[in-house]
Amino acid sequence: NAVRMPPPFPWPDIGHLAKWSVSSFKFGFGPECLQDRDPDTFWHSDGPQPHFITVEFPRKMAVQKLSIFLSYKLDDSYTPAALSVRAGTSPGDLQEVRAVTLDRPDGWITFDVSAEPCDDGEGLCVPLPPSLSTLAKPIHAYILQVIVLANHMNGKDTHVRGMRILGPVEDQASWDDPFPFVDQQFKMYEHIR
Repeated sequence: NAVRMPPPFPWPDIGHLAKWSVSSFKFGFGPECLQDRDPDTFWHSDGPQPHFITVEFPRKMAVQKLSIFLSYKLDDSYTPAALSVRAGTSPGDLQEVRAVTLDRPDGWITFDVSAEPCDDGEGLCVPLPPSLSTLAKPIHAYILQVIVLANHMNGKDTHVRGMRILGPVEDQASWDDPFPFVDQQFKMYEHIR
């Protein structure tokens, strides 16, 4: 069961700041199942394809990664095989930022939301240790939409067992401080007002 729980991410989970909705759902299997941290619950769509999850933030947010929990072993033809990630400022201007193809996924799949490579020359990406490095720029959007374009074995409805929206890792050492504050009790004194 520990493998099915979300892994500890270095990127902050910003999904709780948003309003979540889905294209359709069977009673008891709604959008709340995507964030409940229970691997035994899942969103179960109930309608024609494509199925989608829409996440609306109250302000423009930087989004780095998406992590989604799928289980081909448990869900068989209900498991998504192709996803499209769209982003924008309103429902009318969403544009695809990433397409993902999945082959019998089982567990948490984490990927950069944007396929646009990082441009270190402009300082847009925070330098990170190799274990945390990212190859893509974060996207800035009010709305993020994940569309299930196809399921394995041409299944009609879909199951998604969990989803996390992850923001970029912030630069921990402001002003190149060699001894940055790390405890919250000390961080509140980090800046002069």
